[in-house]
Amino acid sequence: MTRWAASSPKLRIALCHPDLGIGGAERLVVDAAMELKKRGHEVLIFTAHHDRQHCFEETLGGDLPVVVYGDFLPRSIFNRLHAVCAYIRCLYVAFCMVLFWHTFDVVFVDQVSAVIPVFRMKSSSKILFYCHFPDMLLAQHTTTLRKLYRKPLDWLEETTTGKADLVLVNSEFTASTPFFLSINRFERKKNIGLAISSFAAVRRELATVRVDEKCEIAASVDVRLVIAGGYDDRLAENREYLQELKTLVSDEGISGFVDFEPSCSTARKNELLASCIAVIYTPMKEHFGIVPLEAMGAAKPVIACNSGGPKESVEHSVTGFLCENSARSFASAMLVFFREPSRAELMGVAARKHVETKFSRTVFGENLNNYISELLISSRRSAKQGIEMSRI
Repeated sequence: MTRWAASSPKLRIALCHPDLGIGGAERLVVDAAMELKKRGHEVLIFTAHHDRQHCFEETLGGDLPVVVYGDFLPRSIFNRLHAVCAYIRCLYVAFCMVLFWHTFDVVFVDQVSAVIPVFRMKSSSKILFYCHFPDMLLAQHTTTLRKLYRKPLDWLEETTTGKADLVLVNSEFTASTPFFLSINRFERKKNIGLAISSFAAVRRELATVRVDEKCEIAASVDVRLVIAGGYDDRLAENREYLQELKTLVSDEGISGFVDFEPSCSTARKNELLASCIAVIYTPMKEHFGIVPLEAMGAAKPVIACNSGGPKESVEHSVTGFLCENSARSFASAMLVFFREPSRAELMGVAARKHVETKFSRTVFGENLNNYISELLISSRRSAKQGIEMSRI
């Protein structure tokens, strides 16, 4: 059994990574290891593959030891089953760490959460899981076969992630590329072009004004617009309108900053709601509109037209903004949230509370029950009065 050096550093830390190449994830692992070492900790990296001809130079000189287990295991089977093979390789690394090394103070697990239960075999080790982005959200689920293939892997990832003592997430994507979200069916009456024109106005404003007295906007920050919703390729209006919107994006000069996600799944919609700054709701004279409620239920403020259903569901300046049907009005509201993220968060909290108080299923049930009870009471009262009148 391998032993640590006789010197007594602050902590004994092991980093477990699937494949130590030269990608962004590997750069993070190496940087993390170097920073921990700089602070007096004893650090080792464990991996299933480390090519000395294709790696970061910090891992070559001996200052940052790299231990390899399981490089003989396949990365794929007939160029398929990459995820399964990656899990098997990582699990092999984890078992070797548990069997051949003394207990670590901290195990830094990167990317593959399936190994966490293995490290739990040595209960004294604290486990930190660094999640770049859930694989279950990145992986394709396009066919029935792929869905069946991914189902156990997704379950394993979701279950084991929660076994860590601490989960850190890579939030650089969210911090550097915040986005506004428009959710609607791809129909002309949904007025989605307003969201595009408003976003174009926001981009123009940010391009000319980066700093004012109250706030600073880093030039590196990249704001985007995601347009998602129901789409049926069999419907001519859906096809034509989607193309019209793409043409508008091109004409506005914002092609690199707008993403279309037609026919997005419920899971994808929920993911977008969880990550966006705010939801842009553009229909005019909508009877009610479920999207604002979904957005507020996800603790996101809503920017909507001051007409129809949103006038009832959105509290102006409390849970979002009710705007004129113009790009200038919508853009002004969007800039408020972009420049003051804390305000967006506060409004999101208020939005969630607002929905729970007035529009939850429980409230709906109570109101319905009250109406029914009142209906029966009124009917009985009317019937009684009718009897009394007949007696007269």
